[in-house]
Order: sequence, then C-alpha cells, then structure tokens
Amino acid sequence: MKKILLACSSGMSTSLLVTKMEKYADSIGEEAKIWAVGQDQAKKEMANADVVLIGPQMSFLKKDLQKEAEKYEIQVDVIDMMAYGMADGKKAFEQAVSLINK
Repeated sequence: MKKILLACSSGMSTSLLVTKMEKYADSIGEEAKIWAVGQDQAKKEMANADVVLIGPQMSFLKKDLQKEAEKYEIQVDVIDMMAYGMADGKKAFEQAVSLINK
C-alpha cells in the first residue's frame, strides 16, 4: 500500500485532490492511503508516509520539509501546478508514485 501525504496551507485546498487521487488509485486497482494536512502538521505526519506532496503555495517550504523527510528516507515535492489547479488526481497520483519509486 502506498501512503501519500499531501500538505497545503491549511489542508483544505488539497482535500478535493485527495478524493480524486483515491478514485484514480481505485480505478487502477492500486491500494493507497492518501490524506491531507495543514503545513503545521506536515513534519509530524511524514513519519507515516512514503512520499509528501506539497501545494504550490508552499513551495518555499520544500527545502525545510525535505530536510525533515530525510530522517524517514522519503521524498518531498511540489504538486504539479496544473494538476493542482485542475484537481487532476491521475497526474498527482502518478507524480507521487514516481517519487516513491526513486
């Protein structure tokens, strides 16, 4: 099972993306736990994740979050701006999976 953490300013704007990603994962028969948190919870929650995707509005925090993620040997990346804006669950899921497989 893939564990994908999404983080944004408050955790609200990524909730639609979580739903779309779950639907896509389901459609391809992939087991995944996908959840969203606010930026203040991201460091705490990453211990339970295989990868962390952050909202484009948080890109300035990527370096700081990646440093924390190194403890857990996971990747942090900014969600593709187009995928984020269009709530493209397929594209965001594929981005997460490609980072897990690195």
